[in-house]
Amino acid sequence: MDTQPRSEAPLSVRPQITADLMARTGLDERILKQLVHRFYDRVRKDPLLAPIFDRHITDWPAHLAKLEDFWSSVALMTGRYHGAPMPKHLPLPVEQRHFDQWLALFRQSAEEICPPAGADWVIERAERIAASIYTNIKSASLRRDDCE
Repeated sequence: MDTQPRSEAPLSVRPQITADLMARTGLDERILKQLVHRFYDRVRKDPLLAPIFDRHITDWPAHLAKLEDFWSSVALMTGRYHGAPMPKHLPLPVEQRHFDQWLALFRQSAEEICPPAGADWVIERAERIAASIYTNIKSASLRRDDCE
């Protein structure tokens, strides 16, 4: 029988990681919120991307709030986002050109809003996310074609 007193739950290292990322990148929640809103303002006006988003997003304020949480988690490791974006993206009718345009608009927005180190940080993450989603969409499409 263990007679050792139970220790309290371990403290999270997340706040320190977030603080370190903020110091290293110059990013904070305010900047990320501006980035999300600037970027999606552009997306919603873009002739290639807007029709796709218009068909799938019905509540833009709620969607933007979710994206703020997502980018807070991605860029600052805050853990604010709790979701699974991949399944929502798999059925979308998108091709490489859509991802190229999405990334071009994201880069433009990040370079305008973020400090240079922060822009580099979020752009690199956006490129990884876009590549992952596109790869999974293509893979799902190939599996569907094999089943038909």
